[in-house]
Amino acid sequence: MKSLIAFPLLALALSLASAPAEAKGCLKGAIVGGVAGHYANHHTVTGAIAGCVIGHHEAKRREELRRQQQQQQQTQQPQTQSTSY
Repeated sequence: MKSLIAFPLLALALSLASAPAEAKGCLKGAIVGGVAGHYANHHTVTGAIAGCVIGHHEAKRREELRRQQQQQQQTQQPQTQSTSY
Protein backbone atom coordinates (compact mmCIF):
# COMPACT_ATOMS: atom_id res chain seq x y z
CA MET A 1 0.00 0.00 0.00
CA LYS A 2 2.83 2.37 0.81
CA SER A 3 4.37 1.85 -2.62
CA LEU A 4 1.07 2.86 -4.26
CA ILE A 5 1.33 6.21 -2.53
CA ALA A 6 5.11 6.63 -2.62
CA PHE A 7 5.53 6.20 -6.38
CA PRO A 8 3.10 8.97 -7.42
CA LEU A 9 4.54 11.29 -4.78
CA LEU A 10 8.07 10.60 -6.03
CA ALA A 11 6.98 11.22 -9.62
CA LEU A 12 5.31 14.48 -8.60
CA ALA A 13 8.40 15.63 -6.70
CA LEU A 14 10.68 14.86 -9.63
CA SER A 15 8.44 16.65 -12.09
CA LEU A 16 8.34 19.76 -9.93
CA ALA A 17 12.10 19.74 -9.42
CA SER A 18 13.01 19.44 -13.09
CA ALA A 19 13.91 22.43 -15.21
CA PRO A 20 11.38 23.64 -17.75
CA ALA A 21 11.94 22.23 -21.22
CA GLU A 22 11.55 23.97 -24.54
CA ALA A 23 8.81 22.19 -26.42
CA LYS A 24 8.93 24.14 -29.65
CA GLY A 25 7.74 21.78 -32.34
CA CYS A 26 7.58 18.82 -29.99
CA LEU A 27 3.88 18.96 -29.21
CA LYS A 28 2.76 19.25 -32.82
CA GLY A 29 5.22 16.57 -33.88
CA ALA A 30 4.14 14.26 -31.09
CA ILE A 31 0.49 14.57 -32.09
CA VAL A 32 1.20 13.92 -35.76
CA GLY A 33 3.64 11.11 -34.96
CA GLY A 34 1.23 9.53 -32.51
CA VAL A 35 -1.58 9.47 -35.04
CA ALA A 36 0.72 8.12 -37.76
CA GLY A 37 2.10 5.51 -35.37
CA HIS A 38 -1.38 4.45 -34.37
CA TYR A 39 -2.27 3.70 -37.97
CA ALA A 40 1.07 1.95 -38.53
CA ASN A 41 0.51 -1.22 -36.50
CA HIS A 42 -0.48 0.50 -33.24
CA HIS A 43 2.91 2.07 -32.48
CA THR A 44 1.40 5.22 -31.00
CA VAL A 45 4.02 5.90 -28.33
CA THR A 46 6.94 5.25 -30.67
CA GLY A 47 5.39 7.54 -33.27
CA ALA A 48 4.82 10.25 -30.69
CA ILE A 49 8.43 10.09 -29.50
CA ALA A 50 9.79 10.17 -33.04
CA GLY A 51 7.40 12.99 -33.96
CA CYS A 52 8.53 15.00 -30.96
CA VAL A 53 12.20 14.59 -31.86
CA ILE A 54 11.62 15.47 -35.52
CA GLY A 55 9.32 18.38 -34.67
CA HIS A 56 11.83 19.85 -32.23
CA HIS A 57 14.63 19.48 -34.78
CA GLU A 58 12.56 21.21 -37.47
CA ALA A 59 11.63 24.06 -35.11
CA LYS A 60 15.30 24.62 -34.27
CA ARG A 61 16.17 24.58 -37.98
CA ARG A 62 13.45 27.15 -38.79
CA GLU A 63 14.60 29.36 -35.92
CA GLU A 64 18.19 29.24 -37.16
CA LEU A 65 17.10 30.12 -40.72
CA ARG A 66 15.05 33.04 -39.39
CA ARG A 67 18.02 34.27 -37.37
CA GLN A 68 20.31 34.05 -40.41
CA GLN A 69 17.84 35.99 -42.56
CA GLN A 70 17.63 38.73 -39.94
CA GLN A 71 21.42 38.99 -39.84
CA GLN A 72 21.61 39.21 -43.63
CA GLN A 73 19.00 41.96 -43.69
CA GLN A 74 20.89 43.91 -41.06
CA THR A 75 24.18 43.67 -42.94
CA GLN A 76 22.59 44.60 -46.29
CA GLN A 77 20.96 47.77 -44.96
CA PRO A 78 23.20 50.76 -45.60
CA GLN A 79 24.66 52.23 -42.49
CA THR A 80 23.64 55.87 -42.63
CA GLN A 81 25.28 58.27 -40.28
CA SER A 82 23.75 61.61 -39.65
CA THR A 83 26.29 64.31 -39.14
CA SER A 84 25.30 67.72 -37.97
CA TYR A 85 27.50 70.70 -38.72
